[in-house]
Amino acid sequence: MSETFKIMANIKKKQIYDLLSQGRRLDGRGLTDYREIKIETGIIDKALGSALVSLGKTKVVVGIKVETGKPFPDKPDEGVLITNAEFVPLASPDFEPGPPSMESIELARVVDRGIRESKAIDTEKLCIVPETSVFLVFVDIYVLDYDGNLFDTSALASMLALLTAKMQDYIVKENGNLEFKDELINLPIMDYPIEVTIAKIGDKLVVDPSLEEELSLDAQITIALTKNDEICAIQKSNLGTFNYEEVADAVKIAKKKARELREKFLKGYIANE
Repeated sequence: MSETFKIMANIKKKQIYDLLSQGRRLDGRGLTDYREIKIETGIIDKALGSALVSLGKTKVVVGIKVETGKPFPDKPDEGVLITNAEFVPLASPDFEPGPPSMESIELARVVDRGIRESKAIDTEKLCIVPETSVFLVFVDIYVLDYDGNLFDTSALASMLALLTAKMQDYIVKENGNLEFKDELINLPIMDYPIEVTIAKIGDKLVVDPSLEEELSLDAQITIALTKNDEICAIQKSNLGTFNYEEVADAVKIAKKKARELREKFLKGYIANE
């Protein structure tokens, strides 16, 4: 974190606390309000599926590609999900070119866990020949502009990209080789997880922390929920703590917000629901 951001956080921290005590935030939102969300799909021609999500000033683009490869030894009849995240240096003064940072690795893992643990993709249908050949689904996340809450932005963009992804239909020949058809098919999507991030600032819980709020928070929790409101993954960040009542309140808030986001942004892309 740059010294400039630290100074900004110290200057505004009291203002953030004072406003929260009145049930308000710096940008005028209520405690459980998201910033404006904009989505755009199909923006990368060479990707099988793609989506750009803007959450306030935070912008994330996700592309999907599918390749063939070997399955994991412990899951010989299942395809493989691989999630990567890259912080484009222009997105923030703190982002630098080079090997993946701890933050980008964490982002990829949090998004991956929500997709994987919700069984969003039917990986058994990605098997071509057990123990020999399966489809590998790559979810590539690129942070274009950072102004807080990368988890929710990236998770929503990833789910939209997966839902809109199309791959060529195929048949498996007797020798195990693939013969691709002209028709396009959807990826085998079974669930539609939504991640909701809630920050604890003082004694208040706020949804979708902005960058300034992230620099002032005590602790943060990201909750991934399936289409049936079941918790499939949780990530707790920062050194602060949540007590039992705060966790229970965070779960209630997350379930409500997840339903709202799924209804507003995913419903139009979900087949037969």
